[in-house]
Amino acid sequence: MRSGLTVACAGVACLLNPPPAAGQAEDWGSLDRYREANERLGPPSPAEARVVFYGNSITEAWAVHFEEMFPGKPYVGRGISGQTTPQMLVRFRQDVIALEPSVVVILAGTNDIAGNTGPSTQAMIQDNLASMVELAQANGISVILSSVLPASEYRWRPGLEPGPKIVALNAWIRDYADAHRVVYLDYHTAMADEDLGLGQELSPDGVHPNRSGYRLMAPLAEAAIEKALRER
Repeated sequence: MRSGLTVACAGVACLLNPPPAAGQAEDWGSLDRYREANERLGPPSPAEARVVFYGNSITEAWAVHFEEMFPGKPYVGRGISGQTTPQMLVRFRQDVIALEPSVVVILAGTNDIAGNTGPSTQAMIQDNLASMVELAQANGISVILSSVLPASEYRWRPGLEPGPKIVALNAWIRDYADAHRVVYLDYHTAMADEDLGLGQELSPDGVHPNRSGYRLMAPLAEAAIEKALRER
């Protein structure tokens, strides 16, 4: 789940491990990505139950379809392609807390397993997710923790066999949610095939959902949001 980079580069190695874009080292968390959009958005109205969908490229691509799949809903997409949980933690205050949502839907972890920002243990991912939950709850924001979507292979990082690692991480997410007044949103059970991946009917590359995949996810997300709002 690497974002497209407009840099001089050649060869297969470059496609799998592209060099940093200009300015990336100075803005490792990509705080600049939504800064102006956040300013334009402004605070929610008194009656608005704003929901921020927070994640990586899966969330970023889904936001394009929000008006179609969630008509009239005050749902805001704040996904950034390729991001890992430490990068998401860096921008959490700007791209979630400052928007004053009632609920945040967090979908993260697959890029950590892929090693997008270096080797990452399950404990490291768990710590970052827990920190995001704690920050949200300290600011009166209800949290939905999403299961990581199934993947049996990462085309940009082959050979990692992520399927069982995702299952293990999701088990921790579910247990953590149960223990910390957090809603658990289980996409994985509804989407995984016999190889613990995303089938062709749901994804063009085994990682990113297509329109059918997002249509499957939408009612699951809506049910979780309704539950989170009821329990506020």
